[in-house]
Amino acid sequence: MPSFALEKAHPQPLAGVDEAGRGPLAGPVVAAAVILHRTRFPRGIDDSKKLDAPSREALHDRIRASAAVGVGIASVEEIDSLNIYWATMLAMTRAVDALGCEPAMVLVDGNACPKWRYASQPVVDGDALCRSIAAASIVAKVTRDRIMCDHHDTHPGYNWRQNKGYATPDHRRALRELGPSPLHRRSFAPVAQLMLALQAAE
Repeated sequence: MPSFALEKAHPQPLAGVDEAGRGPLAGPVVAAAVILHRTRFPRGIDDSKKLDAPSREALHDRIRASAAVGVGIASVEEIDSLNIYWATMLAMTRAVDALGCEPAMVLVDGNACPKWRYASQPVVDGDALCRSIAAASIVAKVTRDRIMCDHHDTHPGYNWRQNKGYATPDHRRALRELGPSPLHRRSFAPVAQLMLALQAAE
């Protein structure tokens, strides 16, 4: 389970940052920043990928109620304009800016940090090692899943309530049959290839 071992080497307040939604064909990329209280925090925090949906939902609400939380979103348009890497960096910056307080240190999941004013350090596999990053992974994942479920009713043919915009077989099949929606990332290869094929057929 993630712990505070990495956090203890840095000054407080310390924020953990993670993102959700780099890989999907549709929808925004969402980042979260979380500052946990070192002694009063929800039990069971773990890498969001290791938790089932009900556990993530419950922990998300408990983290929101007990910690400083900031969420940053980069839109589909920003992903297509900047590319997914820089859009993710933008979402992370927005998440820390939204905390409402200035962190003394930020630990970021992955191997790179945004170019920002904050003292920070990347942590590879941080969501499995660092409790603050794991908490951020839960908030980012649940927030993005809820966004995609909300869009399911607007674009029901893509089954986003189940696949959350990822390139599952049913999503790819719907994309071929229905064409891209406004939430599809035109810069991603499967969508771009379909767009070219549709233009060629006109």
